[in-house]
Amino acid sequence: MNTGFIGTGSMGSLLIESFIKSDALLPQEITASNRNPAKVAQLAERYPGLRAVPSNREVALESELIFLCVRPMDIFNVINDIQPYIHPDQYVISITSPVMIQQLESRLPCRVAKLIPSITNYMLDGAMLCVYGSRISSGDRERIEQLIRRISEPIEISETHVRVCSDLSSCGPAFFAYLLEQFAHAAVEETGIDYEQACTLASRMLLGTGKLLTEGGFTPEQLRQRVTVPGGITAEGLKIIEKELTGKFNQLFQMTHHKFTTEVTKVTAQWST
Repeated sequence: MNTGFIGTGSMGSLLIESFIKSDALLPQEITASNRNPAKVAQLAERYPGLRAVPSNREVALESELIFLCVRPMDIFNVINDIQPYIHPDQYVISITSPVMIQQLESRLPCRVAKLIPSITNYMLDGAMLCVYGSRISSGDRERIEQLIRRISEPIEISETHVRVCSDLSSCGPAFFAYLLEQFAHAAVEETGIDYEQACTLASRMLLGTGKLLTEGGFTPEQLRQRVTVPGGITAEGLKIIEKELTGKFNQLFQMTHHKFTTEVTKVTAQWST
């Protein structure tokens, strides 16, 4: 399937590289544009056959499926840029969570979806959040998921839960990487263990824990209980975590939702003009 990417920044380039690495797409099946031509030129150099074009118009004309990988406040102008060249048989997929499906469908005559990737997709793992527009049939859904299944686990969600699901799936790697970083630093400060060794041990622990929770049949509660012996060392450590972290993740979700609401308001104001 000829696939276009408008925007090749952090997530756009991650998707391109992941699709190529997984053999889901060949470089010659990809057309890409960026407001900074040097960025997309670097991708074309790295993946011979990938077509770097100077305008969003060319992406729209040459692609059956188009990923919009731009910032929330840029997407309105991108939509207006490509609108005259979009036809009903195409797919336009936004990875920008504050832009609503209804807004996209109001400006575009084609099939529309919203997919929220995660940095974990770079390792051909993790989830891809899926929200489908009203023109997407079951066959369209299967076609989209057949592609993204090569780099992730597609999980359909309600658009009303895009923010919290993104926090868990897409922001989560940063949150837990920070916790792991602090875990390792504390180990160094308290014991003198080498930092690289501490990071390796903690990282392998996190990998194994993820497998236990996804493939091993454990729920988080069951895994915690399995490791924790009443009155033991783990139980004592958990007392500190419970004391210090109670309510902290509530505050995290409150903050991310506040930021999200602010962005939705700004995007909606653009669409109302």
